[in-house]
Amino acid sequence: MAPPLRIGLTGGIGSGKSTVAAMLAELGAPVVDADALSRASTAPGGAAIEPIRRAFGADFITPAGALDRDRMRALVFADPQAKARLEAIIHPLVRTEIDRRVAACAADAIVLDLPLLVESDAWRTRCDRVWVVDCAPETQIRRVMARNGWPREQVLAVLAQQASRSQRLAAADVVIDNDGIDLDTLRARVRQAWERRGLPL
Repeated sequence: MAPPLRIGLTGGIGSGKSTVAAMLAELGAPVVDADALSRASTAPGGAAIEPIRRAFGADFITPAGALDRDRMRALVFADPQAKARLEAIIHPLVRTEIDRRVAACAADAIVLDLPLLVESDAWRTRCDRVWVVDCAPETQIRRVMARNGWPREQVLAVLAQQASRSQRLAAADVVIDNDGIDLDTLRARVRQAWERRGLPL
């Protein structure tokens, strides 16, 4: 049996990527969520916990045995080297699990929900097609402020750490425009993209 077509789904914060991933799952698409795998690795008993304890110290592990996300988030925003050290622990674990799930997939295509796809060559090599959920940066800012209650400056700081809109679009085989439309229109666009799999719309 031929291996499944690996569709890498990505988009900046507030783009609607998670909404699109959920719509694809509703259509029957196998979806692997890299963020969910990352969170599982840093939950109590997760494979990343002991390496994180060794690399960063026990202060970064909660009494329940999970990663102290607030403490780590503050550190990695302030220290790019700490971010790289954390990713060097978590990303290989996530990549291994994604590879395992792709190998076990019996469908003709599988969706890899990869927030950092454009930022990382290691993720790009795992994708046959790249789908980008796109909207204007100002739309992203407005959505995240409303959803998370963050001040504008905090959203801008996150956006500055992600690939730019132009970088994502340059990497895209398929663009799902999610700006100024309602959920039914978005759902129709997602359905069309899935029915065509990785082919241009």
